[in-house]
Amino acid sequence: MAELITRREGRVGWIVFSNLTKRNALSYDIWRGIPDAVRALALDTGVRVIALRGDGADFSAGADVAEFEHARDSISAISSYNVVVDEANEALVSVPKPTLAMIRGLCYGGGLAMALHCDMRLCADNAQFALQAAKLGFGISYASTMRFAHVVGPAHSAEVMFSGKVFGAEEAYHMHLVNRVAPADQLDAVFGEWCEMFANAAPLAIASIKRSLVEGYKDPDRRDLRSVAAMIEACYTSDDYREGRAAFRAGRKPEFKGR
Repeated sequence: MAELITRREGRVGWIVFSNLTKRNALSYDIWRGIPDAVRALALDTGVRVIALRGDGADFSAGADVAEFEHARDSISAISSYNVVVDEANEALVSVPKPTLAMIRGLCYGGGLAMALHCDMRLCADNAQFALQAAKLGFGISYASTMRFAHVVGPAHSAEVMFSGKVFGAEEAYHMHLVNRVAPADQLDAVFGEWCEMFANAAPLAIASIKRSLVEGYKDPDRRDLRSVAAMIEACYTSDDYREGRAAFRAGRKPEFKGR
């Protein structure tokens, strides 16, 4: 049975998609549950990092194509389905906390698109990537296409999406699709260190940086630079700013509270 699992481990809030008989194919209900899961973790003040993974050996084989006979069998149904997918991906982009994808095994189609909407990606050296919509006759939403182009550039995007080819971790790293590659048997440990590094940073500073990046993706006439300026200003009036300076003077590790 396909389900979305949300749990907290220390300062990391996990979103896990589980559909083991289909290599974690993303059902309509999983897509629909992502925004609520992200919002819940965003509101949890103890969560500093939001991490995504698939259950078991794979990240995700992509959208559950078996559902398409009824979920995407008309223009109106396709439009409704695509809105749900875009809302899930947008939730990952807009949440003020860092979003990290831990990728092992297959990362195909909608699973790859979801990973691309996270801030950063770390994969195992056995990971495989593909976006095979053109091989199956599917359209890819404008939002997902542009996200791909922003992350890896238009030429790599065109090659991957036109061909539908399967490529490995090293190629993903060289095209800047993933930030780092780790040996498969060390992925959990390396990813844990990665999460801890970002969890130790000042939450308000992280949120302001992420908002700048989000606004930068938009067309110039749609950017809300006032909100960016307000968030940056808030950093300088925060307790965390005072704590950061005090810790620097004392030569100790700062303890940020997010206020």
